[in-house]
Amino acid sequence: MTDETSDRPSSRSRQGPLDGLRVVDFSGMVAGGFATMTLADFGADVVAVEHPETGDPIRDWGPFDPDSGTSLWWKSLARGKRCVTCDLSTAEGHALALDLVETADVVVENFRPGTMERWDLSYEDLREVNPEVVMVRISGYGQTGPRAEQPGFGTVAEAISGFAHVNGFPDREPLLPPIPLADMAAGHYAVQAAMFALFEREIGPDGDGSGEGQVVDVSLYESLFRMFPGDVEAYDRLGQVRKRRGNHHSNAAPRNVYEAADGYVALSASAQSIFENLAETIGHPELLDDERFATNDARAEHADELDTYIAPYIAERTVEETVEELGAGDTVVAPVYDVSDVFSDEQYAARENLVEVDDEDLGRITTPGVVPRLTRTPGAVDHLGPRRGQHNDEVYGRELGMDEETLAALREQDVI
Repeated sequence: MTDETSDRPSSRSRQGPLDGLRVVDFSGMVAGGFATMTLADFGADVVAVEHPETGDPIRDWGPFDPDSGTSLWWKSLARGKRCVTCDLSTAEGHALALDLVETADVVVENFRPGTMERWDLSYEDLREVNPEVVMVRISGYGQTGPRAEQPGFGTVAEAISGFAHVNGFPDREPLLPPIPLADMAAGHYAVQAAMFALFEREIGPDGDGSGEGQVVDVSLYESLFRMFPGDVEAYDRLGQVRKRRGNHHSNAAPRNVYEAADGYVALSASAQSIFENLAETIGHPELLDDERFATNDARAEHADELDTYIAPYIAERTVEETVEELGAGDTVVAPVYDVSDVFSDEQYAARENLVEVDDEDLGRITTPGVVPRLTRTPGAVDHLGPRRGQHNDEVYGRELGMDEETLAALREQDVI
């Protein structure tokens, strides 16, 4: 099989606080891809390993660029990485994988638990060639427990975590998110935990560091479950189960999405001083003397009644007028954007939330900027997702020292 490579040099000029960190990415799909993309954004040298025939399934996710047929999801999630191919299930691929791990600080995988063990690529196997390596393992249910070996995509994690139960309106079915929320949350936790493990390895409690790696076990469902502060305690002490409330919030009112004459705005005025300003602005100062709205707790209990005063005021105005008038009264209010609005927003521009890069398949294209921002060692987007196997020669040849004859034989055997 031939690699989908170009003649253009592919070495990146890394920058950011993680410059010098080496990451080998055996993961696919969203959670692992997002985690390693974030590491690459901040300067890590991420080598993404794909199967030589199928590649990362994200390559098959639309929308696709009409000229090159390339997945725009792939271009985004694989940005900043170098891509090699390797069939991990073969003896030759196993040897290549260990060669890559030998120089790695972090290894990321998100196969179903037990898969890496079947390939003799368990943490103990990796430790034999690199005792310092941190192995980040992402799965639906984690590496332990009765569900560990079950398949677990973000959809079931969003269900079992409790998220779907509380998301949506009280008279409708539970609502799943329109983005891979569990995967993205797990990706964030994976990056965070990898940094914890690296800190312990390098610094440790005595300042010298342990010099040893360890396993980071991230599950999709736990990553969402931990985003519900107070719910466990409320059930344990009060037997209380959170209900779906639409755009209302159990601890804040007013808080909702309101329809203006030409769109929607989101508004929050739970702080007492802000609510007082809001009541004056919408022409209902009497609300301040109404016991239903005297405190934030009372307002949360009577949120629907409160909205009967706020909604008509907003409905008579455009989004721009609403934001200007209510904002002048210190109300926390903003338009509900779609992505086209983002492109013309001054705040997004000022924060460089959209950046342009040159891509060999897409040409000049806009991609999200690096988040969060670091003042002295900021990250950067070097390039978007590479072609499959684009860096085989660079990584296997120039860095691992394989000659052309060996590389050709591995291609012929479909190992790479």
